Amino acid sequence: MLHSFKRSAFVVSAGSMLLLIPAFFARAPQKGSGVPDGGMREVLVSIFIPSLPNIPFTAIVNTEWIRPLADFSRITLTNHRLIARDRSGRIFQERRLLVAEGGKQESIVTQTEISDPVSHERYICVPRELVCQLEVFQPAESALPAKASAAQKRPGSLTEEALGARSIAGLETVGTRETTLIPAGTIGNDSPLHIKREYWYSRQLGLNALSILDDPRFGTQTFELSDVTIGEPDAKLFVPPEGSKILDLRNPPEVQPAETVPKQ
Repeated sequence: MLHSFKRSAFVVSAGSMLLLIPAFFARAPQKGSGVPDGGMREVLVSIFIPSLPNIPFTAIVNTEWIRPLADFSRITLTNHRLIARDRSGRIFQERRLLVAEGGKQESIVTQTEISDPVSHERYICVPRELVCQLEVFQPAESALPAKASAAQKRPGSLTEEALGARSIAGLETVGTRETTLIPAGTIGNDSPLHIKREYWYSRQLGLNALSILDDPRFGTQTFELSDVTIGEPDAKLFVPPEGSKILDLRNPPEVQPAETVPKQ
């Protein structure tokens, strides 16, 4: 169980994706240029928060993404977002825009999420629009893959290294480093790739206080907790913003079959 939580920091799920679409990367098509082709869309997977009851806390997740460029310069994007979990296991998360480190652009809240393991409901809200999407929530920790099956899906060989203990944000943590070697030609790479994932797991909270992914394909992604407060969070965090329109997607309308035209 301990190891499955450590690996879960990089589980891809709808509740943990941060879309990397900073405003200064977006470009409107020039007049008369037609529909733009190409480009890319990427996601950054943050710290996974399991729905554990009776371990309430509030914290800040500090994200830093350093991307090396072909000319040996680099881009650094950051954000700092609020997370919380109450005694019943409900989870609150902000999603914020990733912005240039030291830049003038504000890291605005793009959406908030409230996940309830008791009612099995998740609200995904856009505060600026006062609209919330309501969907079915199933705690992800009950569906995490076993270590063996997860390793089988990765190309290359995997080795692990115990890093000992250290204090992070006032939490005692235990560290593990996983190194994956992808031989040349495995995924179209012309030389071997070494991918390192580092986890510093807090038994007290049941999640990672620090996660670092060092991947030559994407750069270095760091997620670290700070300002950790143990205790019941503000109850207002677990209620959709006042005045929000709720779009209930738990029971989508049935699609009616198309009427058939009688043959002549």
